[in-house]
Amino acid sequence: QVQLVESGGGLVQPGGSLRLSCVGSKFPDRFSTYSMIWYRQAPGKERELVARISIIGSTDYAYSVEGRFTISRDNAKKTVYLQMNSLKPEDTAVYYCKASYFYRAGNEYWGQGTRVTVAS
Repeated sequence: QVQLVESGGGLVQPGGSLRLSCVGSKFPDRFSTYSMIWYRQAPGKERELVARISIIGSTDYAYSVEGRFTISRDNAKKTVYLQMNSLKPEDTAVYYCKASYFYRAGNEYWGQGTRVTVAS
């Protein structure tokens, strides 16, 4: 059974930085064949896409995080990262990673999430 485990969340002051990690295991296919996506869900709000990295390494971001967050991946370590800089209180949320198999729609896996709180 595929497992995705996020880590790196915590409490940080506005303007600070965090790096989230999402480590995958037990994929039925090579990790490199999965697009990896970070989502977040703030209290009382719907889950939203934050950043995405394709199987060839192309990236895109939500407008609200463009220029502050960077998504990257290390296929050898089966890990995707989200570097978050210049954090704002509105970045407070539970952050989830998702793996989406490129060659077959619907083959998707979610992690359990890691909480990020931006407050002074």
